[in-house]
Amino acid sequence: MKNIAFIINPISGNKEAQSAKRKLPKLIMQTLDTTQWLPNIVYTEYAGHATELAYQFTRMGFDAVVAIGGDGTVNEVARGLKDSNTALGIIPMGSGNGFARHLSIPMRPQKAIELINHSEPISVDYGLANGKLFMCTCGTGFDAVVADQFAASNKRGFMTYVQNTIKQVFTYQPQSYHIVGDGLDVTHKAFLITFANANQWGNDAKIAPKASIQDGQMDIMLMSSHALLASASLALRLFTGSIDDSYFMDTIRAKEVTLIREEKAPFHIDGDPVEMEKDIQIKIVSDGLKVLVEKRF
Repeated sequence: MKNIAFIINPISGNKEAQSAKRKLPKLIMQTLDTTQWLPNIVYTEYAGHATELAYQFTRMGFDAVVAIGGDGTVNEVARGLKDSNTALGIIPMGSGNGFARHLSIPMRPQKAIELINHSEPISVDYGLANGKLFMCTCGTGFDAVVADQFAASNKRGFMTYVQNTIKQVFTYQPQSYHIVGDGLDVTHKAFLITFANANQWGNDAKIAPKASIQDGQMDIMLMSSHALLASASLALRLFTGSIDDSYFMDTIRAKEVTLIREEKAPFHIDGDPVEMEKDIQIKIVSDGLKVLVEKRF
């Protein structure tokens, strides 16, 4: 019998997701194979609580801890599990669910629980930006400004994100950035820069279509300062997995770099805005986390 904990963030996602979470304990007990897994269900009570709980479960020797929520909840749980033998599971119930989508975890809670019944742990990479963990992406520029606005919004969900994007798109001023490390010395005036461990921001918006969480590198995506000239085309490419083929995008791959900015500006980690220094060291930690994925027969 394997021990598994479910950490539920009751306030992540929209109202529909929050309502669905109230039914989750019953759904877990009905769907989970309890001949295989011995479940423990807990709720977060404040920011950072999921990290504390996850770390406690690693100390108790749990086999897996499941994050129930969005990418922010996944990030918090992963912080408590990194560099341990306890695997991360995900029941995606947030706004974007980027890491779950990258792993092909079903968006329906029952299907995600069923996957756990026939899952296996694999080792994946995680990233650090000045010591702060990211699983999907981190970055600065336009997307960080939108993330900042989205976090301040009263409403959640994809449409709120779109509305904030439209509001900012014609007023944002691109900045110049300097990237050094791993043999790189690049200066680029960019609309945005994304450092991608996984392939997307969330909602299948694949900013780094070829990014792998098992290659020991990040895909650094630089969007040209002239990107507004092709905004419609770029939006289409973002959701069809071909944005890296655009004339307005450059891709660099590296394990560790330093981003030097002209001034402090909004920065996001897995879609959540964070306070960050002007210069940021960003690196990938290879095989630093175990995650549950569908078993390959």
